Amino acid sequence: MIPFAFKRVYYLYDVPSGARRGGHAHKEQQEFLIALSGSFEVIVDDGVNKDTVTLNRPDKGLLIPTGTWRELENFSSGSICLVFNSDIFSENDYIRNYDDFLLSKGLRPKI
Repeated sequence: MIPFAFKRVYYLYDVPSGARRGGHAHKEQQEFLIALSGSFEVIVDDGVNKDTVTLNRPDKGLLIPTGTWRELENFSSGSICLVFNSDIFSENDYIRNYDDFLLSKGLRPKI
């Protein structure tokens, strides 16, 4: 069950081998990711702790809360990542620079 009312749904597919997706955090929005087909890894980072979660089953998903940096990598051939988002697209909601992300958490960027 998705723990929020979603307002946007999109999917990633045909991601080339070795490519990465994500590389951002949201200021207000949440996301819920599901591997509909194949597998991929999601690196989640709260600014202090970093973890890697493998998604490879369509009956399991990953909640990415507000203010969490995420990167997706190691996509298997034919993988499909389904994303449910808590709001419509807004470029102002994205933090696309990791140092800015750390500053938003009150942390000092790593040198």
